[in-house]
Amino acid sequence: MDALMANYASDSDDDDEQPAPVAGAAAPPEPQETSALLPPPPLDLLQPPNFVDYSTLAQGSRIRSFPHVEGNYALHVYIPVVIPSAARKQLTLVMRRAASLVPDLYAVDADYALSELCKDEQKLERVLLGREFHVSLGRTVGIQVHQIDSIVAMLRQKFQSQQRYCMDFNKWEHFVNDDSTRSFLSLEVTKTGLPEISKQIHMVDEVYRLHGLPEFYKNPRPHISLVWALGDVSSKLKQATREIENFQNSISSSKNCNLRCNFSGIVCKVGKKVYDICKISD
Repeated sequence: MDALMANYASDSDDDDEQPAPVAGAAAPPEPQETSALLPPPPLDLLQPPNFVDYSTLAQGSRIRSFPHVEGNYALHVYIPVVIPSAARKQLTLVMRRAASLVPDLYAVDADYALSELCKDEQKLERVLLGREFHVSLGRTVGIQVHQIDSIVAMLRQKFQSQQRYCMDFNKWEHFVNDDSTRSFLSLEVTKTGLPEISKQIHMVDEVYRLHGLPEFYKNPRPHISLVWALGDVSSKLKQATREIENFQNSISSSKNCNLRCNFSGIVCKVGKKVYDICKISD
C-alpha cells in the first residue's frame, strides 16, 4: 500500500503556493485537466510478499495434507528416528533396487529424485539415509495459536515417565495418504516396539480429543517412510516390496530387514517450531 501511495500520491498542499510571475515573462501554459482514472498499478505490487505460483512448482514438490488457514499452525507429534550408520550401506543397495523398480520416487521431506541420488553413493547415503525420520504418533492437523501452550503442556505431562525401548523396523510396506495424492515406500514396526508405540499413540489421542482434534487411525501401523511417489501407485509399490524383500534376503543372512533403533524421545512440531515432549538420556 505504501508503494501504491508513493506512485499515485496527490499533490501536496505546498503546491498551492505558486511563485510570483516575473514581469515581461510569457504567461505559463494553462495546466491540462488530469484524467480522473489512474492507470492500473504494477502487478507485482498487488501480489503479497509470500506469493507462490503453484503452477510453476516442480513435480517433486510436496502437497499439503490439509488446506492452509490463516492463523492456523500445522501440528505433528512423532518419534524422531535416525538410521544407525552400520545399517545405511545395505539400505543404499535396497534404495538403488527400488529406484530401478519404481520410477519417479523422491526422498521424503528432502524431495530429491531417488534416481538422481543413486548416481552418487555418498550423496544417497547422506541425503536420503543420513537425515532424521519420524514415526507419527498423531495426525498432522491444523491448530490455532491459543491451543499451542495447552497441547504442549498436556503432552509433556503425559509423557514425563517414559522409558527407553527398542523398535525393530522389520517389514517393507507401502502406504497411500488419505486423499491418494502420494504413495510411500516404508519400513514398518510389526513386533519389537509395537506395544510401546501403540500405547503412546493412545496417549496422544487423549490430548487430541480434549482439544477437539481428529484422533489417529483405529488400527495404527507405526513406520518410517523413506521415499514417495505422486498419486496412488500402490500396485507398483506392492510388487516392489516383494522384490525388495527377495533382493535383501539374497544379500543378507537375515531372513528379513531388521533395522533396530532405540526410542530416544518424542517431539511436537508446531509450524516451524519444535518442542521436546520427552527425551531419554543416553
